Amino acid sequence: MKNSLKFIAAIFLVVFFTGCSIKEPEPYDYSEFLQKRPHSILVLMPTNDSTEISGPAAVLANAVAPLSEAGYYVFPVALVNDTFKLNGITEPSEIAAVPLNKLDKIFHADSVLYINIKDYGTSYAVISSSTKVVLEAKLIDIKSGATLWQGSAMAAEDSSSGQSSLLGMLVSAVISQVANTISDRSYDLAVMADAYLFSRDCHNCILYGPYSPYYGKDAQLHKDR
Repeated sequence: MKNSLKFIAAIFLVVFFTGCSIKEPEPYDYSEFLQKRPHSILVLMPTNDSTEISGPAAVLANAVAPLSEAGYYVFPVALVNDTFKLNGITEPSEIAAVPLNKLDKIFHADSVLYINIKDYGTSYAVISSSTKVVLEAKLIDIKSGATLWQGSAMAAEDSSSGQSSLLGMLVSAVISQVANTISDRSYDLAVMADAYLFSRDCHNCILYGPYSPYYGKDAQLHKDR
């Protein structure tokens, strides 16, 4: 009995001191962001590492609202894309390769937002199907090329339904995949992923822009005050 109590006490101490040793994440470096203070953002068509061709348009369309709500002027994405098309540039990779000085000359934006889609769509894996949207983004100062901010986000949904039999799980996964494809569940998750990506008041989140009443009041900048 004594040995058991000693063992339990030892485990408790290990867990306790392990918990105490957990550190908060390092503060995000906002020095460039705070120095440049962008007012406007040019959002480019996202590049796409997934096989879903509908991904870039969905992610682009749903990036405008959270950025505008954060307090930035966002260039109309339809007008921006039409401008590229008139110049014979249609592929996201080609758009992303346009030099900053040319973008500055055409749009006169303060910053450029590059978004990359790491994963998008529904996949089927034997007894389950999952729908996932994974994004990463980088905000660049259009004059200097300095990185002002970068972040990533994911929104996902799994078909796991508590089925006990293998056949039941297989049927559930297939039905879920077909339903997600028909209803374009990926688009709904793109809305969520964009919202997560451009969240405010959290560690390494994008800062509020000058058109927000919370400009300069970001929680992550003032948490030690």
